[in-house]
Amino acid sequence: LPELEAAQEVLGNEKATQAEVDEAYDALTRGYLNLRLKPNKDLLQSLINKANGLNAASYTAKTWAVVENEVIKAQAVLEDPEASEAEVKAAEKALTKALEGLELVKAGDTTASIKTGDNGLVGIFAGLTMLSLAGLSLLRRKED
Repeated sequence: LPELEAAQEVLGNEKATQAEVDEAYDALTRGYLNLRLKPNKDLLQSLINKANGLNAASYTAKTWAVVENEVIKAQAVLEDPEASEAEVKAAEKALTKALEGLELVKAGDTTASIKTGDNGLVGIFAGLTMLSLAGLSLLRRKED
C-alpha cells in the first residue's frame, strides 16, 4: 500500500512538520477505508462449473435459457476483480435458483431445446430420423 509506505517515511523523518504528519495520516486513513476484503468466489466457480457440465438437451428450453443467462451474469461477476461480497452472493443465489428451476424434458415433450419452435410434423420426423441414425450407429459399433 503506497499510503502506508509514505506514512512510514513521515514517521521516520524527525524533521516532518505537523502538516506532513496530518497529510500522511489522512492519506493512510483513506487508503485503509478503500481497502476491501476480496470475496471468496469458490462457490460461484463451482456453480458455474456445474451448470457448464450439464447437457442442455436434457432440460426444457425455457428453464435452460434461464440457467444460460445466469451463467453469463455469474461469469462476469467471477471475472470482475472489483466485485463486492454482496454481488458475489447475489450471483450465487441467482444461479442456484436457476439450477434448481431446471425441468427435465418429459417423453413426448416437443419443447425440448428446439430453438426454432417447430412443433409440426416436420420437426417430429426430423427428430425421429436423428434418433434412428443414432441407433444405427450404436448398433454398428456393438457389432464391431
